[in-house]
Amino acid sequence: MATSTQVRQRSLSPVTQARLAMWAFVVVNLAIVEVLFFTAGSGKNEILTVAKFFGLHAAVLMMFQLLLVARLPWLDRRIGMDRLTVWHRWIGFTLLWTVLTHSTIVVLGYATLDGVSMLKTFGALAGVTASLLGMLAAAIIIVIGVVSIRPIRRKLRYETWHGVHMLLYVALGLAFVHQLLETTTFASSTFAMIYWWALWIFAFGSLIIGRIVVPLWRNKYHQFRVSAVVPEAPNVVSVHVTGRNLDKLPARAGQFSIWRFPGHRHWWLANPFSLSAAPNGQGLRLTAKAVGDGSTNLRNIQVGSRVFMEGPYGAFTAQHRTKHGILLIAGGVGVTPIRALLEEDPTGDVIVLYRVRHESEAVLLHELQHLVSVRRGRLHVLTGRTDQGARPFEPGTLRTAVPDIRERDVYICGPTAMTEAVEDSLRKLGVPDSQIHTEKFSMA
Repeated sequence: MATSTQVRQRSLSPVTQARLAMWAFVVVNLAIVEVLFFTAGSGKNEILTVAKFFGLHAAVLMMFQLLLVARLPWLDRRIGMDRLTVWHRWIGFTLLWTVLTHSTIVVLGYATLDGVSMLKTFGALAGVTASLLGMLAAAIIIVIGVVSIRPIRRKLRYETWHGVHMLLYVALGLAFVHQLLETTTFASSTFAMIYWWALWIFAFGSLIIGRIVVPLWRNKYHQFRVSAVVPEAPNVVSVHVTGRNLDKLPARAGQFSIWRFPGHRHWWLANPFSLSAAPNGQGLRLTAKAVGDGSTNLRNIQVGSRVFMEGPYGAFTAQHRTKHGILLIAGGVGVTPIRALLEEDPTGDVIVLYRVRHESEAVLLHELQHLVSVRRGRLHVLTGRTDQGARPFEPGTLRTAVPDIRERDVYICGPTAMTEAVEDSLRKLGVPDSQIHTEKFSMA
């Protein structure tokens, strides 16, 4: 059942609240780690003390990485998986350099202590179980860091990159055992030991609950199945999904889920697709354009087949609205979450700009026209090729089409180049960032 949108009246936006909570969590825990480190005593020499410092901070970074990929609903619905993924990426590279620094200084410290070469020291440490575990964890983190460099990442299939990336959990397990055997900082007091264990349990627990327990329980409870497969265009198809007690599924218009179709493709192959209709408690709908093996074969799914859905995810919802007026901008198949948002009965004046090369490529156009008509809004289908002079999102063009654009929330979904061009124009027109809403619906 469609719900009426309530424009936010709070002084702090949901995303600001979430960011403040995250920063507070990080700062408080880093402060505790620093205090415990400096009160636990030094290492065997000054170099090894510095190495321990970097090792402890590498452990904290690993825990934070777990929280970022745990897909905690409170964070995801306020910040968005795309931004959490960006943070995960940069913290990952920070972790890589922290681990390399820790490892190098450890070898240097023991080499200095024993008066031998670093190469000989490295070989000796490899013969110690605790050190060997740390070396293996570091090696895996290095491999993951290398394949995550953009030029290399772009040459790999997603499944290959994801398979290598999953080794991070192996590295975390090895690093966890390594630090249990090596560090003395958190054995210095009962409080230190309880705190350190609680931190690890919270990090691992969040991951297990968010990525394993909740998806398994949700799919067992709702029993998702394909109820219909409807071609929308020669290269676009909608899949309708039904299930039990869907009125209790915490889904909102604008969100996306990660979909698996057992029996149709291998269980480990999944695709992120937006909901193309507002959740109504009776069924869900995804609409996809054929751009890869997963989306191309959707029209071959058998009605009645099981569906495994992970989600819903995303912050591209009306929860973040600040104004009564709303401007929805879609590009190509990016119209799917825009169409769902429009159906969720937004308050205030509604304008929709739909960018396609030809009107024949405008997916779900008739549905958009009906929804806009019911809400007495305005719909503009913007056609033409950019390389032939079509520039519908230039600042002046946008101001002409929407004179009160600075008094509206703007939701944008489409190709990256289009989204970035619109964002740039909106900022030139003086639209505050708090009124600009975008989200990339991807898994990496």
